[in-house]
Amino acid sequence: MFKPIARLLVLFALTMAMGALANTPCSGAKGGVHHCASGRFVCNDGSVSASKRVCSGGEGATNAQHLAPPPAASGSCPCSTGTFCTGPRGGRYCLTPSGRKSYIPRD
Repeated sequence: MFKPIARLLVLFALTMAMGALANTPCSGAKGGVHHCASGRFVCNDGSVSASKRVCSGGEGATNAQHLAPPPAASGSCPCSTGTFCTGPRGGRYCLTPSGRKSYIPRD
């Protein structure tokens, strides 16, 4: 009787642990947090995390530095600097090292 309950508890604990790992900013293929920029997590792949958490510089950021967002020159907004451009419909994004747009989730 106690074995099935113990197995369920172990399975539940493992499921919760896996869920906690998946909910970290820049998890998976993004390679982890590189640094903070304007309160956002910039991932090691150059994109900005879609996390709603605010990056204060100490949460998992290996090269943590809190950068103030400099004004974006036209077409120049690399994610590594925390500079964000605004698209024609109001979406905010930055450019990854590969040249792709990484959009910031709307609040």
